[in-house]
Amino acid sequence: MPNRTVYFLSDGTGITAETFGNSILAQFGGRARHVRRPFIDSAEKAYEVCREIEATGLAEGQRVVVFATLVNPEVLSIVREHCKGLLLDMFGTFIAPLEEEFGLKSNHRVGRFSDVAKSQEYHDRIEAINFSLAHDDGQSAKNLAVADVILVGVSRSGKTPTSLYLAMQHGIKAANYPLIPEDFERGKLPGSLSEFRRKCFGLTIDPDRLSHIRQERRPGSKYADPMNCRYEVNEAEKMMKREGIAWLSSTHKSIEEIATTILRDIRPDRLVY
Repeated sequence: MPNRTVYFLSDGTGITAETFGNSILAQFGGRARHVRRPFIDSAEKAYEVCREIEATGLAEGQRVVVFATLVNPEVLSIVREHCKGLLLDMFGTFIAPLEEEFGLKSNHRVGRFSDVAKSQEYHDRIEAINFSLAHDDGQSAKNLAVADVILVGVSRSGKTPTSLYLAMQHGIKAANYPLIPEDFERGKLPGSLSEFRRKCFGLTIDPDRLSHIRQERRPGSKYADPMNCRYEVNEAEKMMKREGIAWLSSTHKSIEEIATTILRDIRPDRLVY
């Protein structure tokens, strides 16, 4: 989709609009220019963003696509009337039919992060993020008993981003621990993990892909050498099999897919909202 712009409008953070919009756009190939406009929460801001959308469309010679999650009725009315782009009102599309189906009016709350001070879920996420940061890359073996999961695998196999995603999105206390050559020489898990084997979940990766990733970090090093990467991956997989640790390859999976698989195995309740 060259020279095509997509706007994401919201009177909140815009995360819902962008997440949902990107899921739909992924069906079409190519990549448009993305513009997020959060906190469109007044008439003045609504008129301003409509003018911006119109100017963008004129400059590109084609309509701008607009994904909107606007709850404020005044703002939504202005955007509906004055937006010159293809407006996809996601809340309007779904909320009105659901109000009719449930026989209830929605609360028209702006943003999923409203009233965070009263939200236990929000505080759980903050606590989980702090835990994951403190236990990143084997920095600490303290309090592993309260971890929901301990991700193990060779360096650069995706443990850190997966840990943080689990913490931020699901409030999961995820530690991660790198498996290193010394562990392979001993032929067993590091001592600090042995009593928490049941909490462990392994990540592996294609050795060639791993070598490419490591070359970007330490070019020309033994750390990034293809033969060394094959050795580490093979030894890590053998160790996980020997220790009875469930594992999956991160080579062709997104962080979201990896996290969902882990949740399915360790906390299936987190897949029910």
